[in-house]
Amino acid sequence: MEQYYRLFTSYRLPGPERDTLVAQESSVMPEPEHIIVACKNQLFVLDVVINFRRLNERDLLTQLVKIAKMADNEEEQLPPIGLLTSDGRTEWAEARRVLMRESTNRDSLDMIERCMCLLCLDGGGGPELSDTTRAMCMLHGGGVAKNSGNRWYDKPMQFVVGADGSCGVVCEHSPFEGIVLVQCTEYLLKYMIGSPTKLVRAASVSELPAPRRLRWKCTPEVHRLLASSADKLQRLVRNLDMNVHKFCDYGKEFIKKQKMSPDAYIQLALQLAYYRCHRRPVSTYESASTRRFREGRVDNIRSATPEALAFVRAMSDGRFNTSDSEKMELLRGAIAAQTKYTVLAITGMAIDNHLLGLREMARELKMETPEMFEDEAYLVSNQFILSTSQVPTAVEMFCCYGPVVPNGYGACYNPQSDYIIFSVSSFHESPQTCTAEFVKCLERGLLDMRALCNKCNCVSTPTKQRLEKHTQTETKGQTRTQQRLPESSKYQQTLPQILVQMPDQNKVETQTQTSSQEESPALKKGSQLYKVSQCQGK
Repeated sequence: MEQYYRLFTSYRLPGPERDTLVAQESSVMPEPEHIIVACKNQLFVLDVVINFRRLNERDLLTQLVKIAKMADNEEEQLPPIGLLTSDGRTEWAEARRVLMRESTNRDSLDMIERCMCLLCLDGGGGPELSDTTRAMCMLHGGGVAKNSGNRWYDKPMQFVVGADGSCGVVCEHSPFEGIVLVQCTEYLLKYMIGSPTKLVRAASVSELPAPRRLRWKCTPEVHRLLASSADKLQRLVRNLDMNVHKFCDYGKEFIKKQKMSPDAYIQLALQLAYYRCHRRPVSTYESASTRRFREGRVDNIRSATPEALAFVRAMSDGRFNTSDSEKMELLRGAIAAQTKYTVLAITGMAIDNHLLGLREMARELKMETPEMFEDEAYLVSNQFILSTSQVPTAVEMFCCYGPVVPNGYGACYNPQSDYIIFSVSSFHESPQTCTAEFVKCLERGLLDMRALCNKCNCVSTPTKQRLEKHTQTETKGQTRTQQRLPESSKYQQTLPQILVQMPDQNKVETQTQTSSQEESPALKKGSQLYKVSQCQGK
């Protein structure tokens, strides 16, 4: 449970070769008593504890109104320093070193690095208020001309509230996993919905000190670095191909009725979608929580199994002439293999963490890198073209992130009772990927899998017709119907079942969560978005 303590007490400090996770764990040092508010690409300090008193909602609103007015003052506008944090880690570390030469900048950086969280008050995202545009605006701000300077990607918790009513959280992944943030977000939403008091506009409280604008002393070198970061971010914004798709034909309840794990079922749908798009399997990552172990984080469920390949080939290649019953057997076999590997991963018996540990031990002991880690098969197996994760929630929201390789897909999904939310991403610059086509294949694959289940899991047509004929008669035909029912029940009991005994599905499903590969901080280093649409009451 230690990840919960890092939500508001940690910071990712950039370094020239390696970043440092700074976590405030000492009971001697005072806890932070301020947050940073980003508004119109300006940064402000808002004390949330004054004279040992925690500010209530009315006082906080009063202070936020003051900040909005201060941000409108064009005479005091300062450069959008937050853009520097969206750059590559080495570049941001160098820019921070340059900033630290001035005492004014050191003081401002110190206030940011010690704050509890960021509150990003964004302008409107644009005329199109779709989930996809909201997701992208939350994640990267929509570009330099919009809200991209309204971020500080080193801080784990950035609460984003848009002028259009959408809101969410951008997460820096290194201190904790996605499930921790989801549970925190759900707690906050339930608190706000169930709060007995209503937030009302209040007059300014005179005794509250005014919020403080963070000052920056920008040399020509800092301006040059800002221009470079802005240019790179703008390219990333244009490059990201995101699609948030709500699949409404069915959800996890239908899958459970098939006696299948919803997570394993959806993973097979993703394998089927990729195969139909690209006619080949690829190395696939699905995160599995290892939080049952001390300091445990995640391991990898490798979903591209031989059983999955056999199933997707049967569903996609007509030359095999596979019957529906054979396809159903292949589906159940693939579900069994996926579920078995999931159990191995969450109980500490998958391969990736162990191999990573061996590689890092060799590095620390100054040993020559073992040949295995330079083998082509190992290198290919760790290029995760398909990076996936299940993030189930009790309230309606979704998570999204970018791909972890240039020619890959990011696919996060949230299965609900009667629908599934998918957030699929890729890069426009890659000629090998297309998010829209992948989503199209994913939807068609899910429909094909449902059709297969319905064909193979219902009673045979003659028996069904006899039952319907008998149930239309309520007199002497009733007796004959009752005589037929045991035969029907016996038939249903002999249907093929899953090949391995599954653990509690709910326990397994809650162990899979968001992936944590680290690349560009804005899109690929693990930044994540949890979005709630206010206008729909979610």
